[in-house]
Amino acid sequence: MTEQIERDSMEFDVVIVGAGPSGLASACRLMQQAHEAEQELTVCVVEKGSEVGAHILSGAVFEPRALQELFPDWEARGAPLTTPAVRDELYLLKDAEKAQKLPNALVPKTMHNTGGDQTRYVISAGNLCRWLAEQAEELGVEVFPGFAAQEALVDDAGIVRGIVTGDMGVAADGQPKDGHMPGMELRAKYTLFAEGARGHIGKQLISRFDLDAGRDPQHYGLGLKELWDVPTDKHEPGLVLHGSGWPLDTSTHGGWFLYHAENQQVVVGLILDLSYQNPYLSPFDEFQRMKHHPVLKQYLEGGSRVAYGARAITKGGLNCLPKMTFPGGLLIGCDAGTLNFAKIKGLHTAMKSGMVAAESVFEALGESDEGGAELTDFEGKWQASWAYRELAESASFGPAIHKYGTVGGGAYNVLDQLLGGKLPTVHDTTADHAALEPAAQHEKIDYPKPDGVISFDKPSSVFLSNTNHEEEQPCHLRLSDPELPIRDNLPEYAEPAQRYCPVGVYEVVEDDAGKPMFQINFQNCIHCKTCDIKDPAQNITWVAPEGGGGPNYPNM
Repeated sequence: MTEQIERDSMEFDVVIVGAGPSGLASACRLMQQAHEAEQELTVCVVEKGSEVGAHILSGAVFEPRALQELFPDWEARGAPLTTPAVRDELYLLKDAEKAQKLPNALVPKTMHNTGGDQTRYVISAGNLCRWLAEQAEELGVEVFPGFAAQEALVDDAGIVRGIVTGDMGVAADGQPKDGHMPGMELRAKYTLFAEGARGHIGKQLISRFDLDAGRDPQHYGLGLKELWDVPTDKHEPGLVLHGSGWPLDTSTHGGWFLYHAENQQVVVGLILDLSYQNPYLSPFDEFQRMKHHPVLKQYLEGGSRVAYGARAITKGGLNCLPKMTFPGGLLIGCDAGTLNFAKIKGLHTAMKSGMVAAESVFEALGESDEGGAELTDFEGKWQASWAYRELAESASFGPAIHKYGTVGGGAYNVLDQLLGGKLPTVHDTTADHAALEPAAQHEKIDYPKPDGVISFDKPSSVFLSNTNHEEEQPCHLRLSDPELPIRDNLPEYAEPAQRYCPVGVYEVVEDDAGKPMFQINFQNCIHCKTCDIKDPAQNITWVAPEGGGGPNYPNM
């Protein structure tokens, strides 16, 4: 339970934490059912970003299956799906200059983005969420951006009864400042957690209710993305490129994307598995040098970078999916891990998980006005959905790549899909943080200096993320043992936090006596959660800062 402090309280039927695709889809579906049944229903969505979409970052090529179910008239409603995917290419980058374009026959069918019975679209996930929030509010949902859920309200019977939002106006020493406002209790009969990958309350709930018992450890990737304005002659709306290989070595897994969106813009990014072994590796610098490959550079030359961001991706799939229910609530979307990495897509499955959750919650509210029960029927509804079947069909996709490498794992997945999923299921039981090896086993990586044209440094990238935190507040990156980074991580792993963070939050500097000191520049934090995932000692815990802090992404 939270500390004993006098707090205002508001009561709702349902509170949803996070205005991402799963949270907003669940809110919309709940109110649709209420309108159909002519019942009163109060639904609240809290969002830590300064506005809906401010913290949303995804590729994204969007499969509109869930959207079609939620709003069959989405086109008439003006959903921001305007650029159909029209051409699809996949490359293996062999070195800094050479590449091999893979024929369709060698591309897993799940990675095809054109053809078939459903058009896919190059979209801004942030703009999709802004639009979904508008639909939710029209249906009667209360959407509160700028409010960070800090902890779950759990009663003496072990039932989740809502959330507490974070206090505002707290000084760095924890004391109230002028204008201090205690967080509010938002109480609910059911609470849905849709915080995205490595949600900090979701992490607590998984531990408290042992939701990951019998599952493989969850696996993550770090997705780095830039938005570019490009010349007309370089722009082909709807062109979708994916690839892997250089500059990553054979033991480091990941892949890149380059999508031609609307308005003469291109999005380019790298998804790097956080199961990598070399502590000298810097995902940010791998991304920057990757853009110099001719396959990608040809589309960026003459253009200008207008936005940058990064976010962890929950990519373990079915083998790692925790139990999603507990007394009084549910984990949905990437808070649980519903992304289908075989498709490199998670928006549609996240939305579907939220819609199934909404149906289970609404049914439960009709049976009892008290709430708080465990939604035991959700599991059956979820397993009967097409989203769950997608995850089941691709359960081996990520683990096979981890076990056999990018090429070998890709071949395994092509064969498995051709055989209708009859190959044995592959598992990866090593947690991402435990995959890191001592620095003594690796050589330092000499990354090229950015040229300021195609590649850039971290400070200029942070600037483009529009990140801001009130400086005079407690650091939201908590160290269980403040001495551990210098005492243990520095000699053993060359303190990898200074490299795995994509915005330079962590530095090893010298104090006045010339001794190394671990410095945390939390103002730079873009809420990617990589530190919470990859720290080898699991010494760093990410908690929500004051609401409204963090990045302010445009149409990312």
